[in-house]
Order: sequence, then C-alpha cells, then structure tokens
Amino acid sequence: MKSIKKYVYITVGLIAVVLGATGVILPILPTTPFLLLASYCFAKGSDRFNNWFINTKLYKNHLDSFVKERAMTLKEKICILAFADFMLAFPLIFLDSLFMKLVIVVLILFKFYYFIFRIKTITKEEKALMKLNKEV
Repeated sequence: MKSIKKYVYITVGLIAVVLGATGVILPILPTTPFLLLASYCFAKGSDRFNNWFINTKLYKNHLDSFVKERAMTLKEKICILAFADFMLAFPLIFLDSLFMKLVIVVLILFKFYYFIFRIKTITKEEKALMKLNKEV
C-alpha cells in the first residue's frame, strides 16, 4: 500500500511539474500552484525526486523565495488566488448542499486570510535581490 502511494505522489508531482513549466510559457496557466503541488508530492513520494526538483531552475526561480522566506510577489499571489477561486467556483455553483457551499466559502476566506496576512508580499526587485544573495 505504501509503495502505491509513493508512485501516486511521484506521478502527480511529475504532472504538476509539466503543468507548472507550461505555465511559465502560457500566461493563462498559473505556475506557482502547480510547482507547490509538485514540491509537496515529491517530498512525500521520493527523496530522489525531491532532491532533483529542488535543484532545478524552475524551483529556484519560482518557489525558492516562498519556501525560504515565506514571501511572494503580488503577481504570484494574485495568480494563485485567482486560479484557486476559479477552481472553487465550480463546486460552489453546481453543488446543491448548503453545508458544502459554506465549507467552500470558509475555505476561500481562509485562503485569502493566509495569503494576505501570513505570506509577506515582496517586489520583483526584492525577489531578485534574494536570489542574488543566495547565489553569492
């Protein structure tokens, strides 16, 4: 059972990396949420994949500042929040259960609280400076 979970995590992680890399090229697809998912999946699924992923340029350019500094640019925050809201809008619209709609609304509110008050907002220049300081 444990090995099946491991393969599921690795598979989902690889799919998320592909979608995240595609999001770098296509502005309609957000990059950061997929890379966060990939990071989580690789951390749960395989040390080898996790080590590979955290040493990629994709990780260093898009997630490193968030993981180490708990900071994101305003653009990154807006992209993640908009994508998540778009995905949560479907069950919110189509579900008949009032209880489930309330759960989704609470989830949305918590998400906004977390991104506004718990994750520091930095400028692109600050992010670039952090990246330069880490390289030195």
